[in-house]
Amino acid sequence: MSADELAAAPFVHRISIVIPVYQGERTLEAIMDEIAPLTESFVTPGGHRAIVHEVVLAFDHGPDDSARVIRTLAAERSYVKAVWLSRNFGQHAATLAGIASSGGDWVVTLDEDGQHDPAAIGSLLDTAMSRRADVVYAEPTNAPPHGYVRNTASRASKRILETVFGGGRASNFNSFRLILGEIGRSVAAYSGTGVYLDVAISWVASNIVTSPVELREEGDRRSGYSYRRLMAHFWRMILTSGTRGLRLVTALGALFAVGGIIFALWLTIMRFAGGNVPEGWTSQMVLTALGTGAILVALGIIAEYIGVAVNMALGKPAYLIVRDPSAGPLGHQRADV
Repeated sequence: MSADELAAAPFVHRISIVIPVYQGERTLEAIMDEIAPLTESFVTPGGHRAIVHEVVLAFDHGPDDSARVIRTLAAERSYVKAVWLSRNFGQHAATLAGIASSGGDWVVTLDEDGQHDPAAIGSLLDTAMSRRADVVYAEPTNAPPHGYVRNTASRASKRILETVFGGGRASNFNSFRLILGEIGRSVAAYSGTGVYLDVAISWVASNIVTSPVELREEGDRRSGYSYRRLMAHFWRMILTSGTRGLRLVTALGALFAVGGIIFALWLTIMRFAGGNVPEGWTSQMVLTALGTGAILVALGIIAEYIGVAVNMALGKPAYLIVRDPSAGPLGHQRADV
């Protein structure tokens, strides 16, 4: 093909699918069969050409025989790429490892349980192109199949993270996402130990949107997350969402300090005005109020220094250099097909 013909050819969006594998023995083959048609060039509902050029299976040392299934799939299908973690590190770490090993223009992360429909990838890509988004989260149009209690707790925890602790658009966080490849690989390279993946994405992505997607049942097995593990998961989201939690200590200290001064002035006035204030109680309460405020302010100042160290430990970058968006996949609009 000549240079002119190459320039005139429609742009094909190369997509890497990343699947963290923990208990995929019974579900992986069915998912791969659904993905197989997408490994041939296809056209999205919005008219963009795309192809799934690789499926990265990140093995996270689960309790079943997933390793055998991954080896078989990699041997039979040229587009399957296996990534072997040294031990179990958890879903987020396995996802990061898979993203770091990908090479596509876009990275799509899927769960291994079949809840996420690969056929929806085309609509995620269309949303990214129409809204020039770096990241597109699937927005479920139906309730996740986890039960009322878990779904309610999940919504409440994400809302708390979003409003109280500054966790970005936490209400949109879920594991079915389309990420611009260079953004995803940068997050995988810079994120520190234990960082929550979606929080790390929000550090560097300039435009994060959602696209409606219907969720499916979780194959033939229930989720491996107990309520205790989900609570630990939520706590890690808080700890890695930023330093707003530490700044709450500063605000509380300042509030106590101001309140202590006002209370001390009121007690002093009452004492000299002949109010019924017990002997010695005024000085004791003044010292307690002012002392508590001073201690909390000091803790708040220390928390600010800790916050700087936390951001460094989490690997939050001061900046991220990317190529001209017009030169990347977002710069290639729909071609007539």
